[in-house]
Amino acid sequence: MSVSYVNNNGIVLPNEGATIAAGNRAYLYGDGLFESIRVLNGKAINFENHHKRMMEGAKVLKMRIPAFYTVEFFTSKIEELILKSGISEGAKCKISIDRIGGSTYSPDSNEVNFFIEIYPYEANLFELNSKGLEIDIYTDLKKQKNLLSNYKTKNGLIYVMAAITAKEKNLDDLLITNDKGGILESANSNLFVVSNGVLYTPGLDEGCLAGTMRMQVINIALQHNIKVYECNILPQNLLAADEIFFTNAIRGIQWVGGYRTKRYFNTVARKIQSYLNDYWENS
Repeated sequence: MSVSYVNNNGIVLPNEGATIAAGNRAYLYGDGLFESIRVLNGKAINFENHHKRMMEGAKVLKMRIPAFYTVEFFTSKIEELILKSGISEGAKCKISIDRIGGSTYSPDSNEVNFFIEIYPYEANLFELNSKGLEIDIYTDLKKQKNLLSNYKTKNGLIYVMAAITAKEKNLDDLLITNDKGGILESANSNLFVVSNGVLYTPGLDEGCLAGTMRMQVINIALQHNIKVYECNILPQNLLAADEIFFTNAIRGIQWVGGYRTKRYFNTVARKIQSYLNDYWENS
C-alpha cells in the first residue's frame, strides 16, 4: 500500500504521524476553515468554487490571506500530493487555512498557514447509494444563522453531535434546523426535496452551508430543464415529498429511503447523478 502525503504550509511530509505544531489555533479554538475536494481520474474537480468559498470565508474571519493563495497555487500543491501518493483515480482532498498560532482568544496575528491532506477513495466516479438512507430531525441543538453559517469553519460541533445522535438512533443521518424550525441540511450534506419533478432546497439566507455540490446540482438541474426553488423547508414538506436526496462534494448525491414512516423513490436523484458523472467525464 502506497504512503499518502500531506503538505504542511509548503513542507511535504508522509502522513504517518503528527504533522501540525503545538499551539495550532484550529486545534485549540476552531480558528480556521476547510474544504473537502473530490478527485476523479487523478484530478481535483470543481476546485475554483471551493477556492472561492474558502477565500470568502477567510475574509469573514478577518484572516490576512497572502496574494499567492490562488487557484493555480493550490491546484499545483494538490497535484503534487496526488502524484507523490501514487493516486491515479479516485481520492478525497482536504485543504485547511488556519490563523497562525499565538495568544488565546485574541490572536497575535491574522496571518495564516495552509495544510493539505489527501486520501485514496474507493470509487473513481460518483456512485448512488444502493440502499436509501434512513433519516430524522436533530432536535438537541439548532444552527444559528449568522455571518459564518454559509462557510466550512472548523467549529463543527453541531454536525459532530448530530452524527453521533444518528448512530445512537440507528439512523444514517439527521437533519439540522434553524431557530425557526426550518430544515437547513444534514450532518454532512445539503438537502434537496423533490415534489412533482421540481427541486426545492433551503436558501443560503436560511443559514445553510453554501455547498459547492449544492450549487453544481442546481446548475445541472436547470441545464436539463428541471425547475429548482430555493426556499424554506419545513418537516411537513418532507412528508409531502416524492424524493429527498443529499449532496456533498465527496459523495455527490445520496438518496433518502425513509423519514420516519414515509418512504421515497430515487428517480430524480438517479437522473441527476448520471448527469453529474457525464459532466465530469466530459470535462
